[in-house]
Amino acid sequence: MVLDFESMLRKLQADGPKVIAVGAAEDRDVLLSVEEARQLGIARAILTGNKEKIKAIARENGIDPANYTIVDELDAAQACLTAVNLVRRGEAALPMKGFVDTSVMLKAVLNKELGLRGTGLISPVGILKVSGFDRLFFVSDSAMTIAPDLKAKADIIRNAVKVARAFGLDQPKVAVLCAVEKVNEKMPATVDAQTLTEMNERGEITGCLVKGPLQLDNAVSPEAARHKGITHPVAGNADILITPDIQAGNILNKSMEYFARADKAGVIMGAKKPIILTSRASSDRAKLLSIAVGLLVAGEE
Repeated sequence: MVLDFESMLRKLQADGPKVIAVGAAEDRDVLLSVEEARQLGIARAILTGNKEKIKAIARENGIDPANYTIVDELDAAQACLTAVNLVRRGEAALPMKGFVDTSVMLKAVLNKELGLRGTGLISPVGILKVSGFDRLFFVSDSAMTIAPDLKAKADIIRNAVKVARAFGLDQPKVAVLCAVEKVNEKMPATVDAQTLTEMNERGEITGCLVKGPLQLDNAVSPEAARHKGITHPVAGNADILITPDIQAGNILNKSMEYFARADKAGVIMGAKKPIILTSRASSDRAKLLSIAVGLLVAGEE
């Protein structure tokens, strides 16, 4: 079982490097992250984008461009499509977003002819290591589906479960978060949470244990769960935190990162391959860890 990011990196080093294709790679943090991945021996990168800018930024940051295959493409959208198509053709294992809007990369992924469109919902999964906890947390959805309906929430859970299981969690514990832990017809999210729990019990959502509605405190704190008299196995021990909408997910994710100083990675699930896709504001460390998560998940598929 992979309990932290350092053990994840060691596992990938033992497995040997895989090839990733970066769309619109002309960015300092992107290049620093792929260079560290190269030096660690977990990945080799094909870089697509403005070749001269990529080489200049690389040299400014002590990176030798000769260590990379660079595909010259001045248009950012085309650079992303080229990176995705390299994966589709089997020349790279995974695509990675460079310095470009998420929507541009996703449009390339969903391209009918050259992309990696899957059959399910595409959703992000954040992986965070918070000080004081003995496990990683998997958080979704914080960036894509604005107001997921019941079906979308079920798919969001399934995508998060795939990531958690790649970390060695055979039966990850899923908390469906709400503002209260009791079903209230005036709060539709609590009704959905109860239904998702029942779907899990009926075998419609598999490979995990689901409980909702739960508040955040009684999802992650055994003491808070005991105080409320909640005895379900997920209560206080959740691995996966499913939020009711994009606003709650985004605030939770960024609160963990900025207030709790959590180490963070992220991956997009639901396409034919995991997508390495982080915020343009993310550090090179977060980008490196996201590369590693993508490789780990892909290796388990």
